[in-house]
Amino acid sequence: MFLPTTSAECRERGWEQLDIILISGDSYIDSPYMGTALIGKFLVSHGFRVGVIAQPATQGPGDITRLGEPLLWWGVSGGSVDSLVANYTATKKRRKSDDFTPGGVNNRRPDRAVISYANLIRKHFKETAPIVLGGIEASLRRISHYDFWSNSVRRSILFDARADLLVYGMGETAALGISRRL
Repeated sequence: MFLPTTSAECRERGWEQLDIILISGDSYIDSPYMGTALIGKFLVSHGFRVGVIAQPATQGPGDITRLGEPLLWWGVSGGSVDSLVANYTATKKRRKSDDFTPGGVNNRRPDRAVISYANLIRKHFKETAPIVLGGIEASLRRISHYDFWSNSVRRSILFDARADLLVYGMGETAALGISRRL
């Protein structure tokens, strides 16, 4: 069974409010190779109400607010591929296609997606549940790092994303622990 992506799908399950909302830079595909689907289903199997917002538009509140605000936490991931790797070649030319976007057109994943999505949450939900970063993009940038695209050393993604926690590596156990503690 797919995780809900709309308010109507939440109501069909009898859920008034979600415990956790997962944001992803990929389109939502219910597959064991997609981290968002894996973590979400794992948390649902442990009794949590989880919804997904896939590739939210960053220009306005429409996408990010469609499921409301979670009771426990927001999970933010750039998707299965780092957003800058998905958007640019090694010669820094814009890619035309994205295999994890409907239609294959590279027009939905922003650069530095984790930062964009976390800041979008902070913009539209001022006092909100904790924001937890995860996935490959957050894992690679959890500490100060050299950024090839800006040719500079950047600080931890936690600062730019204004997030509360960062989970790196395999996240199922950490996500369950965070959920239970909150």
